[in-house]
Amino acid sequence: MSKSEIVAQHLPFLRRYARALTGSQKSGDAYVTAVLEAMLEEPESFPGDREPRVALYRAFTKIWDSLAERGHPDPDSSRLPVEKRLTQLTPRMRQAFLLVALEGFSEKEAAEILDVDVPTLRNYLDEAGKELAAEIATEVLIIEDEPLIAVDIEGLVENLGHNVLGIARTHREAVRLAKTKTPGLILADIQLADGSSGLDAVNELLKTFEVPVIFITAYPERLLTGARPEPTFLVNKPFRTETVQAVISQALFFDYKARRVETRATA
Repeated sequence: MSKSEIVAQHLPFLRRYARALTGSQKSGDAYVTAVLEAMLEEPESFPGDREPRVALYRAFTKIWDSLAERGHPDPDSSRLPVEKRLTQLTPRMRQAFLLVALEGFSEKEAAEILDVDVPTLRNYLDEAGKELAAEIATEVLIIEDEPLIAVDIEGLVENLGHNVLGIARTHREAVRLAKTKTPGLILADIQLADGSSGLDAVNELLKTFEVPVIFITAYPERLLTGARPEPTFLVNKPFRTETVQAVISQALFFDYKARRVETRATA
């Protein structure tokens, strides 16, 4: 495959990333054009010894950084609500979040694109998760039968600024809690205390309202069977706190129906 064919293959996704990063299609395309022009001037530099998609996004990052250093203004055209949230993040946090959450790069690949080490990238993701959560804080229903794990999940959810609606240990408890107040996010295990199914509980709840769902389970193979709708967000046990926090922010960030917590007056 020629270099031009390689670039063409990844170009739509780079445009998507650039649009989300800058907040406008016009500005995003201008950055992508600048990248293509730079590659034409130095064709021998691409992709070098790197994986082509990583090399392309790394080239974009160099252009972005170069223009930012010269005071290139951040565009202020009509953004979508989801894009306005991103403008609250510093450029590096914005890039890190989008590379992992939107473009699906691994932490190692995203770190290479941004020319940082993995611990630094994780710091960016952690800060991005906390800041985005503050913008989209919501009520969270936890469906988990193991007390220690439930407490851990509750703590990390609250650390992100969300409220925990309740912790359900069974299918029946999950349905009962959801009737008291509709959650904006559900975190669910699939194997519950009384032998009931967290997946069945979630499917029942989703018949009456729409909400993003994250499954946190030691049995991912039970969900990834192709026999019924498979989850968009899935975290394996044992989990890393940073992973769950990043997935929570990702799920809420890209879900327009997430219900916000009512603002509470402070003393």
